[in-house]
Amino acid sequence: MQEPPKSPDEAQKRALETRLRAALSGIIDPRTGKDVLTGGLVTGHAVRMTDTGAKATITLELPGGPGQQNDRLSAEIEEVVRGIDGIADVSIVQTSHRAAPKSPAPKPAGGHSNPLGLGGKTAEEERPIPGVKHVIAIASGKGGVGKSTLAANLAAAFAQAGFRTGIVDADISGPSLPVLFGLKGRGEFRDGKIQPMEAHGVKAMSIGLLVSEEKAVAWRGPMVMGAVRQLFTDVHWGDLDILFVDTPPGTGDAHLTLLQKIPVSGAVIISTPQEMALADVRRGAALFTSMDTPVLGIVENMAWLTLPDGSRQKLFGEGGVARTAEALGLDMLATLPLEPAIATASDAGRPYVLEAPHSDSAGVIRDIAVQIAAKLALVPGGGDA
Repeated sequence: MQEPPKSPDEAQKRALETRLRAALSGIIDPRTGKDVLTGGLVTGHAVRMTDTGAKATITLELPGGPGQQNDRLSAEIEEVVRGIDGIADVSIVQTSHRAAPKSPAPKPAGGHSNPLGLGGKTAEEERPIPGVKHVIAIASGKGGVGKSTLAANLAAAFAQAGFRTGIVDADISGPSLPVLFGLKGRGEFRDGKIQPMEAHGVKAMSIGLLVSEEKAVAWRGPMVMGAVRQLFTDVHWGDLDILFVDTPPGTGDAHLTLLQKIPVSGAVIISTPQEMALADVRRGAALFTSMDTPVLGIVENMAWLTLPDGSRQKLFGEGGVARTAEALGLDMLATLPLEPAIATASDAGRPYVLEAPHSDSAGVIRDIAVQIAAKLALVPGGGDA
């Protein structure tokens, strides 16, 4: 069947994306002699058509963090992109979590557009997931802040409250959902779609349910972007009130794919009080804002450890998340302690809100769920408030 003709905006967007790639490929990192695309410093790039013109968003992973050389390179990238005819605005989002990859990753059998080998044709433009009312991204600026655990618990809390709930593990290289939900086996392929598995009343899908536990998934940008798309477009989600997305730490290809291809209702950012984590929160919030996705609020996790005598030890500082939320004009949704029992329940595949429903932390997580539902005007049973 012949594809419908592309709209003028779509044609212009694709032309600008081509110009953007060409411009980036002409910027050389003096440290490696490679252009910033080949060298892996640009981890994501996108063009978004807005009422005020085309906006380019570039995500960078600069080795070593802030410094004169990185600042000069970032400024050069911004200047070059601003000089592209047709680009009205530029947003640069920097992270510093890893150095650029040094060797090519193996290509999956399905190719870039179908890395999971599911056989479906992926969507190129943003389009809703049939039957899904709201998609919520759970994000963090860095790893190790409890984002995946909180995402799993929020999904379980929504299901417990009567909402039709799903969760996608979009961390292609480090999926954790199978452990957090106690899921084993492989997703069933039927009628051209993967059927999500179900646990604790939540429909769930992860690349960890599609590849063997021993297989390392070391894919570069195009394969990651294709796999993330397929977790939405090639899975039969059915009717859901809310679909949570456990995104990878930081900002990169998976985030841009999600925000470009799927209508995302909002994002919740998780952080510890540690200053390094807070710096990346600001970058993450900037990415969502640049892609016109509302940040519903910030959750402070691991704020303190309760000692045997009942006193609280604040391991990562105090008050930083609240100050960051206030500075960014974002809601502070909740503060949670570092609680070993949550990790124990997670390792056993049982969300803490179900394992210890009367605990203080479970109550706080349920309160976060109430706030998210209120912001989305959602009521249990498939209706809106």
